[in-house]
Amino acid sequence: MGELDSTVIPDADQAHRNAWRQYWRKVVHFDHGRMQPWVALRNAIGVTLPLAVGVALGMPLGGLAVSAGALQVSYSDGHGPYPQRAKRMLAATLLCALAVVAGGLVGESLVLAVIVPSLWAFAAGLGVCIGLTAESLGVISLVTLIIYAAQPLTPERALLSGLLALGGGLLQTALALMLWPVRRYQPERRALADLYSQLSRAAIVPTGPEGGPPASEQSTAARETLAGLGNDNSLEAGRYWSLLNQAERIRLSLLTLRRLRRRMERDVEVSARVDVVQRFLDVSADVLAQIGQSLSLSETRGEATDRVREKLRQLETLAESLRDEEKKPASAFLSAMTRDARYQMDALLGQLRSAVRSVSETTPAGFEALASRDALQPWPRRITGRLATLRANLTLQSSAFRHAIRMALCLAIGEVVAHQLHRGRSYWLAMTIVLVLKQEFAATFSRGLLRIGGTILGLLLATGLFHFFPPGIAMKVVLVGVFMFLLRWAGAANYGVFTIAVSALIVVMVAFTGVSPKAVILARGEMTCLGGLIALAAYLVWPTWERTRVGQVLAQMLEAYRAYFHAVAEAHRQGDSRNEAELNRVRLAARLARSNMEASADRLRAEPGTRPEQITLLTAMLANSHRFVRAIMALEAVPVGAEPVREEFRDFARDVEKTLELQATALLGEKLAVRDLPDLREDHHRLVRAAKSEIIRYALVNEETDRMTNSLNTLREQVLHWERLQS
Repeated sequence: MGELDSTVIPDADQAHRNAWRQYWRKVVHFDHGRMQPWVALRNAIGVTLPLAVGVALGMPLGGLAVSAGALQVSYSDGHGPYPQRAKRMLAATLLCALAVVAGGLVGESLVLAVIVPSLWAFAAGLGVCIGLTAESLGVISLVTLIIYAAQPLTPERALLSGLLALGGGLLQTALALMLWPVRRYQPERRALADLYSQLSRAAIVPTGPEGGPPASEQSTAARETLAGLGNDNSLEAGRYWSLLNQAERIRLSLLTLRRLRRRMERDVEVSARVDVVQRFLDVSADVLAQIGQSLSLSETRGEATDRVREKLRQLETLAESLRDEEKKPASAFLSAMTRDARYQMDALLGQLRSAVRSVSETTPAGFEALASRDALQPWPRRITGRLATLRANLTLQSSAFRHAIRMALCLAIGEVVAHQLHRGRSYWLAMTIVLVLKQEFAATFSRGLLRIGGTILGLLLATGLFHFFPPGIAMKVVLVGVFMFLLRWAGAANYGVFTIAVSALIVVMVAFTGVSPKAVILARGEMTCLGGLIALAAYLVWPTWERTRVGQVLAQMLEAYRAYFHAVAEAHRQGDSRNEAELNRVRLAARLARSNMEASADRLRAEPGTRPEQITLLTAMLANSHRFVRAIMALEAVPVGAEPVREEFRDFARDVEKTLELQATALLGEKLAVRDLPDLREDHHRLVRAAKSEIIRYALVNEETDRMTNSLNTLREQVLHWERLQS
């Protein structure tokens, strides 16, 4: 099995049982990190205020229409950058207003009431290939269309309802943006604070070799948040880009320095040197934590305290201590490790100084990170790219296209069934289908169960409340505010809680129209159960199983790793590391591909019919890929031009790229011939033998290329095993 010994596959049945337990834990998991009380409060105000004004003016139905618009747009609110938030919420406002008008106009005709929502559903389903924002906007507007299609309106009333919904959406948007002038960069500061705080933990908390690189999620989130700055060329915006750029460099230096410390522990003579490196990491963690704390402050600028300056002086002293240790006689291995560690300490110290200055000074410490903004495309190019993505997905080979067809057909069937049973309550069935049906099995199955159970509990809660404690009109307004707050606060943490709160909220809001909750509870429960069952049945009849896609996603990850390795190796081959923008781009693409692969693996684990050995083998493949990408990151941290590039390194780099390319094509279905794969172990042997001295033989480049060789050779055996399982 070659070098497969490093990843022993555990008991397959036990792994499968563990996967199911993890899945059910996710279903009932209460994610406290997603609870946003201030967002929930302003959303509750946006929904309750127009309703209260309408009641006070004797026009409760008008206030209800405005509140309904505010309710739908509230789902697009969040803690993101203000420009992104504004665009997202304004788009939701316009789409929902259009959906209100369209729904009111088509409601008179059963044919139109089926065709128009079905076409809208197809567009919303296809939107998943563009991104989460497009998917969310499609679902929100589709639900609005379904609700208003169940209550036919004249053209005048449909237009008036659309304008009222537009007003509600604009009110909700205004509440979400009201602090923009005084807290303009607060979302960016918050994202950077999270990143630096996570880097602080990464400096002292060890991570397993099988896990992904530390702070990946926070780094991606910070970059996406800063992308919302768009064409903002102010000094403040430049300072935040500089902080992000320094964080990326600090992340590489920390990872490499920790790896060097572990290697130095192999030598019995290293106690003093390891202690210096460990203390350097500990003090660096304190500095990073202080940077994160300064960024989290509400003030426009953070203050570099005397404590941070003292910590920086301690780091300088520790770096000098290791420099003195480097002069002492030692083995070639220890000399090489000490030299590389000293370089990383000097680099990390400079990066920390720059980050502290960026936080503490009014003007930016530097604008080198602005090059990374080249990745932000102008809006015409973004639109063109998204249209190209949509065209590429207009095939049955695309899971997004199949999802769009599935949703459109289910909605058409649901509308027909609902009109035959309870025409006035038909939107409950269609709405359930839209909210339950997702692109993959795991999400559809869990949301279906939670939607049905949560809706029934919500209906019982609100109906029982009305039965035992009949509220007056003022109390109904209060209940709308309470359920709306729970919906956006606790509902964000668990979908089951969300469905309970939203069902109770709709019952109370509909009560303003004069409909008794008790009179329609059975119809609503019946529609919910039917909608959930139709969605689940459709998925069983025409599923999009993750096991048919996981090989493609894994191949895309390997291809992204190949591009990342190529950029790093090219910098070393040319002796020029100035193309920071390209390195940022390929590193981010590799990180995104890894996140997609991990999400795909999670979905595969939850699918029925997945063989346990597939799960365990995929887990082992991910572990090897993590080790490989960590080695690339360490290689990126090696100083370019520190030593002449050996011809043997060029050969090794070429064969690594070829190996990744062949393995990726094998995962896409082509037969992998072992004889076509380069001999990486022999390449590495020649690379080490070509070292001009014993110290260079133990240098970081040789250590990391050895890890790459081991990872790719092991991955080769695993890909061959995967081929056999798929055949």
